[in-house]
Amino acid sequence: MHIGLVIYGSLEHPSGGFRYDRLLVEYLRRRGDTVSVLSIPWGRYWSNVARGFSRRLVDRLDQPFDVLLQDELCHPTLWQINRRLTQPKRTIALVHHVQSDGENGQFGRLRRRIEREYLHSVTGAIATSEFTKQRASQLAPGVSEWVVAPPAGRHDGPAVGASAVRQRASREPLQIVYLGSLIPRKNLLGVLTAVDRLSQTGIDWQLWVLGSREADPAYTERVRSRIAKRSLGDRINVLGEVPDQTVTDTLAESHVLCVPSKYEGFGMVYLEAMEYGVVPIASANGGAREFISDGETGALVEPDDLNRITNLLAKWASDREKLAELGVAALNCAASHPTWDQTFESVREMLADQNNSTPHT
Repeated sequence: MHIGLVIYGSLEHPSGGFRYDRLLVEYLRRRGDTVSVLSIPWGRYWSNVARGFSRRLVDRLDQPFDVLLQDELCHPTLWQINRRLTQPKRTIALVHHVQSDGENGQFGRLRRRIEREYLHSVTGAIATSEFTKQRASQLAPGVSEWVVAPPAGRHDGPAVGASAVRQRASREPLQIVYLGSLIPRKNLLGVLTAVDRLSQTGIDWQLWVLGSREADPAYTERVRSRIAKRSLGDRINVLGEVPDQTVTDTLAESHVLCVPSKYEGFGMVYLEAMEYGVVPIASANGGAREFISDGETGALVEPDDLNRITNLLAKWASDREKLAELGVAALNCAASHPTWDQTFESVREMLADQNNSTPHT
């Protein structure tokens, strides 16, 4: 197959969605497919919409691909373009999460309309979770061809052994890690409030913050201000964007991952932590409930329930046998999760299916 993949910016962007796209490209090429990566400029939302009226961009994308695969993140630019394409045999959206979820007001309604029109312009769609499929299907019920293809982690199997997880569980202080860009949706300020309250219990803890500080500079400044105001600098290490080796080294030494996002289409970071026996405190709003069992392999929390987050951390810090039990269960859960090859095989089967080639109108 000759596949065109449309993305914003570079495949080397560190977010989970781009990592998924990057690994998919590598897999398809290993299977003998030709994949042309079509990078388009990435700017503010309404600039992206305006760019969709570019005749030059239409000409660039209108090529005789067997499949034009589009990261749905690009929908503001593509919602008009897709209806002007004549040469790709099929156009498939890769939906990591519904971008307009949570948008309110007049502009929010307009954004939802744009995303709805985009989804109706494609032949079919790939979702990274059942939750994401359901949310997208509610937005655009006319999309009938779907494949759910969840991400895998960083390893084909556990990254550490159960004995290592049990030994680590007894170490002091409680090591907490936040892994994700410093943006409002990931809710780091909520984590800071929860761990500040944990300090009042007398429990010793340390928090490592790994993720881009440039994604939202204003939010990053609020994080810095909160840490300084609450005198938490000696307990919190904000490392910013770091190499993969630093991420894996930090996970190997951590007890708990705490990322209570406002919304997660899947939550790759939770699965990656579980491969190291790190117990996830995950968002109940999204796809994480498809692989995390609350109270058995981690915790699913409402993003604003900061008291529960504090109570969970305090409980696990005080009951290291329970922490070890949860860590081993998380490790086993990650080991049973589909591998990248299994996921991408289902994607490739969909892309190769020539029986579904009529776009929605």
